[in-house]
Amino acid sequence: MSYFIEQLLNGICQGSIYALFAIGYTIIVGVVGLVSFTHGEVITIGAFSALFATTLGGNHILLTIFFSFACSGLVGIVIHKVCYEKFWDSPRYIPLICTIGMSMLLKNTIQIAFGSETKAMPEVIPQGGIHFGEYMVTNVQITVIVVVVALCTILSLFLNKTKQGIILRAVSQDRKGAALVGIDVSKATLLGNLIGCGIGGVAGMLYALYYGSLSASMGGSASMKAFSASVLGGLVNTPASAIGGLLIGILENFGIALFSSSLRDMIAFIFLIIVLLFFPKGLRIQFRRRAT
Repeated sequence: MSYFIEQLLNGICQGSIYALFAIGYTIIVGVVGLVSFTHGEVITIGAFSALFATTLGGNHILLTIFFSFACSGLVGIVIHKVCYEKFWDSPRYIPLICTIGMSMLLKNTIQIAFGSETKAMPEVIPQGGIHFGEYMVTNVQITVIVVVVALCTILSLFLNKTKQGIILRAVSQDRKGAALVGIDVSKATLLGNLIGCGIGGVAGMLYALYYGSLSASMGGSASMKAFSASVLGGLVNTPASAIGGLLIGILENFGIALFSSSLRDMIAFIFLIIVLLFFPKGLRIQFRRRAT
């Protein structure tokens, strides 16, 4: 029973990171309206930004989070300007191909700048944890869950309580309709891409922090899990995509415990196939406040 609880805790922690992967990806796809192939590299940039911040600025978790968000968000602005902004009236495959080219450019730039070998992530969070009887939740796990919950809460408040958030929701639902009522769609998609990439960067930071290592090739696995999780939300529903990330994390840990660690990435593919078979349009989950 203790082993089951331990794997469940690990799964929830890893699934929280995958949920952030998926949330960032869903925001980008929902607002821009196109599948992006650059999300894995954005996640990698967030991880290496965290490495840079901790190396030069010390072990300050808030500074590391802000720096990862800012660097990945700036990359998101560049991606929008290069891959999307000039091609709104072009066939959809043109910006899609541009994101493939940008993905290759970013991946090779990261390899040139930091090398292709795996690097160790400094210990930003001190060792130890909180004991619950015979179980212990480590400080890293607590930090990951707190950061994910805080980011999701801030994002929810932004999307539902601010003017810019409501504009993003309007653009994600109907871009042409939003333009007809006077919304600057280009600025909205720029903001959406910035926020989605920034969240992906923070997820990359947490991923490196949790595993204690990072590499220039880590984006491939991360983007696959982001896509697999977001399919549960039809690529546009943020709550369902987050649930998909949690499920992948939990299933991944139990799959490794029961079978082999070599099946880690295959579990995300199996999850993707099952979702496409039974929920081809994804789930439609909305969190509404009860009327008073």
